[in-house]
Amino acid sequence: MRCPGQPTGAVLQMKPVRIVIIAKAPQPGLAKTRLIPALGAQGAADLARHMLIHTLDKALAANIGTVELCVTPAPSDPVWQTLSIPDAVHWSDQCDGDLGERMARAAQRVTNGGESVVLIGTDCPELSVDHLRQAGNELQRADASLFPTADGGYALLGLNRFDPSMFTDIAWSTDTVAFQTLCRLGRLGWTVESHAKLHDIDEPADLKWLPNTWLDAISTNSFIEQ
Repeated sequence: MRCPGQPTGAVLQMKPVRIVIIAKAPQPGLAKTRLIPALGAQGAADLARHMLIHTLDKALAANIGTVELCVTPAPSDPVWQTLSIPDAVHWSDQCDGDLGERMARAAQRVTNGGESVVLIGTDCPELSVDHLRQAGNELQRADASLFPTADGGYALLGLNRFDPSMFTDIAWSTDTVAFQTLCRLGRLGWTVESHAKLHDIDEPADLKWLPNTWLDAISTNSFIEQ
């Protein structure tokens, strides 16, 4: 999909792609706190851990470029030593600020370094290897790639270049995030490929979108990292 007024057929310089996973440490009381009423603090943290590892595995399997974990707390925090993270994964610190500020820093750093950036979180098990590869391919011909979510946000934002308006004055964690983002892209005159909605896991009602094996693991408290 292209927003009205956007140029078409632009020729872009091929760039390497970097997947940046914006992630919180899967600690009780820090990760997936909106799921605590349904799962308890430890259950929510266990699910967050499983989703993080699942996302990381998919990002590596996509094989479209460097995979980076952009984390809070900082990579030096001992909590990250409790996870088996492959040596090929790069690390960075989200630092302070709201979600927009943290994503903006990562996007600006990567694009200034001559790479396209694919920003993802860990909340969307439906985001697949094929989706990631599709985004990587689209960034060879379009300025942006967007995979929205049913709650109005997005699971993936791919960018070939940086503009701060993509991340400022956005009502994060509301049902207008994807719409606002598409409007900003339109105002910039950037080409964008947008896709069918996926499902994030943020609220107790979202648990129905988890794979059945994950639901079984929740009920038996037996998550296994795969």
